[in-house]
Amino acid sequence: MSDIQSPLFGSVSDVAERLAGVGYLANTAVATTVFLADRLGKPLLVEGPAGVGKTELAKAVAECTGSGLVRLQCYEGIDEARALYEWNHAKQLLRITAGRNDESWDETRDDVFSEEFLLPRPLLTAIRRSDPTVLLVDEMDKADVEVEGLLLEVLSDFQVTVPEMGTITATRRPFALLTSNSTRELSEALKRRCLFLHLDFPDADLERRIVASRVPELAESLVDALVRTVRVLRGLELRKSPSVAETIDWGRTLLALGLDTLDDDAVRATLGVVLKHQSDAVKAASELRLN
Repeated sequence: MSDIQSPLFGSVSDVAERLAGVGYLANTAVATTVFLADRLGKPLLVEGPAGVGKTELAKAVAECTGSGLVRLQCYEGIDEARALYEWNHAKQLLRITAGRNDESWDETRDDVFSEEFLLPRPLLTAIRRSDPTVLLVDEMDKADVEVEGLLLEVLSDFQVTVPEMGTITATRRPFALLTSNSTRELSEALKRRCLFLHLDFPDADLERRIVASRVPELAESLVDALVRTVRVLRGLELRKSPSVAETIDWGRTLLALGLDTLDDDAVRATLGVVLKHQSDAVKAASELRLN
């Protein structure tokens, strides 16, 4: 493999600075783990509740390093054909039908199981890219346990075996980042191959800095009021706690409405930006005494 260990980052501080340059404010733990994953050539498993910036971290790494982003979105029922590759059966059938009379079956078979008829999916696409690449396997815990087996060869050796064609090995190892919302426990075999990072909601100071960087027109007092209110909401037993992205959206909403204070009327009118279940809205209204 050529250039397989070519690093994307020079140091931990380089990670933090370059991520900040594309709007992702990373603490020391995040920057250090990203640096090690890059330098050691290991996949990075990022776990944590929904909305804490797991997927955004992969996007930010791709953006700040000029890498291509290849995303495999996991869901219940995803299989090898959607994750690795599949054959273009319609095109293969046309080729067989149009075959020459004097052509042997072995010749036909070798032809229809060739590059022309292969449909690469995200994992194979990432393996075959020669340019810097970030492979995002998003919401791994939503996939069936069997799908983890498909990833083991990819994450161990960064290669994919196509029985009809042989083993395809990476010429440049992608930066692989897997995310999980911890809805189910991932296998030990998968975890052994990865570095691990747990992301939680940021502390108040970091979230204020994030909102201020994404909505710079928002007054500092309003940013502070937003973050304090969101932290109260996250302390409730809600079906879905507000994400950092929703805090940012709330700030943009207040700006769009020309509001300069987060009073009861403003909260009541815009609560749907951060809470997406009626039961959560009712509970929040009671806790914030909006009724």
